[in-house]
Amino acid sequence: MAEPSDTRTHIIDVAQELFAEKGYDATSVRDICTSAKVNIAAVNYHFGDKEHLYIEAVKHAHSCSMSGSAMDDSFQKLAPKARLEAFIREVVKRMHVPAQPSAMKLLMREMADPGKASHIIVQEFIQPMAFLLRSIVQELLPSANPAKILMLGFSIIGQILYYRQNRPVSELIFSKAEMEQLSAEMVADHIVDFTFAAMGLRRTKTKILNKQ
Repeated sequence: MAEPSDTRTHIIDVAQELFAEKGYDATSVRDICTSAKVNIAAVNYHFGDKEHLYIEAVKHAHSCSMSGSAMDDSFQKLAPKARLEAFIREVVKRMHVPAQPSAMKLLMREMADPGKASHIIVQEFIQPMAFLLRSIVQELLPSANPAKILMLGFSIIGQILYYRQNRPVSELIFSKAEMEQLSAEMVADHIVDFTFAAMGLRRTKTKILNKQ
C-alpha cells in the first residue's frame, strides 16, 4: 500500500496534467481519480475538495518551474549594484532548470485568468521577489519616478522570463541544439550587461566579454 505522502503527490501530479490540458472547469474530481487510480475519498482526505486540490496543483507547478529558496542574509549585505547582479543571476539560475510542459501550461492558464490559486502564488512567492527587485532599483536610481522604477523591474524580469516561457518556440526557430548552447551563466551575463547599460550603470567586470 502506498504511503499517504506518496498518494498525495501522485494525485497532485495527475491533477496538474489534467488541469493543464483541460482547465479547471472541464476537469472533474472523478476524472482525476480515474487517471490517478484512487477513490474520491483519497482526494477528500488529502485536499478537502476540488478547489483546494487545484490550488495545490498550481503551487506544485510553480515549485517545479522555479527552484530555490529565499535570498539569505549575505545577499542583503551586498552593495546595491552587486545585489542587482546577484538577484538577476539567482533568478536566471532558478528558471534555467528544465520544467515539465504541464507545469508551464497550468501556470500560463492560471496567470492568464487569475483566480484564488494565482493570488496565493503571488502573495507567497512572486510579490516578495518583485518588491525586493523594486527596492534594489530604487536604491540605484533614487531620482527615478515610480513608473520608471516599475517599468525597469518589468524589463529585467521580462528578459529572464523570455528564456523560460518562449524556449519551445525558440527551439522551433533556431533549433534545440542552438538554444542548448545558452547556459544559465551566459544568459545571466547578457541580462546583467544589458540591464546595467539600460540603467546607465557601470560594471567593474563584464564576464560575457571576457569569455569571447
